[in-house]
Amino acid sequence: MSGKVELDRSSPVLLWMQLAQDLRRRLADGEFDRVFPSEKDCALEYGVSRQTVREALRRMEADGLLVRNRGSRTVLSRPEFEQPLQAMYSLSRSLRSQGAAERSKVLAIRQIPADHHCDELGVERGHPVIYLDRLRFADEEPLAIMRSWLPIDIGGQLVEADLESGSLYDLLAEKCHIRVTGGWERMWPVIPSAEDRRILRLPKGQAALAVQRLAMAGNRPIEWRESTIRGDRYSFKAEWTDAGPPR
Repeated sequence: MSGKVELDRSSPVLLWMQLAQDLRRRLADGEFDRVFPSEKDCALEYGVSRQTVREALRRMEADGLLVRNRGSRTVLSRPEFEQPLQAMYSLSRSLRSQGAAERSKVLAIRQIPADHHCDELGVERGHPVIYLDRLRFADEEPLAIMRSWLPIDIGGQLVEADLESGSLYDLLAEKCHIRVTGGWERMWPVIPSAEDRRILRLPKGQAALAVQRLAMAGNRPIEWRESTIRGDRYSFKAEWTDAGPPR
């Protein structure tokens, strides 16, 4: 934080309320990543007392935006999203079921020649496929980059479709009359590329989850997907039946 932000001392709105409102605005703009400035820094920047800062932060903590511990810096309070592993899932449905608003930003959608994903999709190398690159958001914060390759006869019907929200598989069922019936996933921890880190707003050195997925409709492969998901916001959970865990 640098410079000095002037609050309106002639306003009937109390200073701590003005301060909390401005900090919320800056939070929404992504200015503070995971660590809040200290009480002292806030007091200096806004030209108010430490008591005014404490009251603003106390109210923000009560609203679930911050976590404050004695002797340590204030950090943002962000929910982690959990995904069961026992079945094919939809990220959009998973987020909504946990009370988060979801949306997507299409970074790219175009026809390209099949390359490293041709075997998974069952097409010859160089055969045209549709490439779809989406940035998925949870409560307006970037959560995952999902890069998909689809056979041209299926993906081609999505080029003009609305891909800004909802499930890709719901859209495939609606536009192409194709339903996902199975598939598989594998995942592992990675340090994302500098570009993916920038898009996801991840601090340098923060791990992410790399996920590969093959979606099937009957015996036909319909999507090969490579995702990078924020490791600090998302986790996968495996559950066992009454028979107990595998030994």
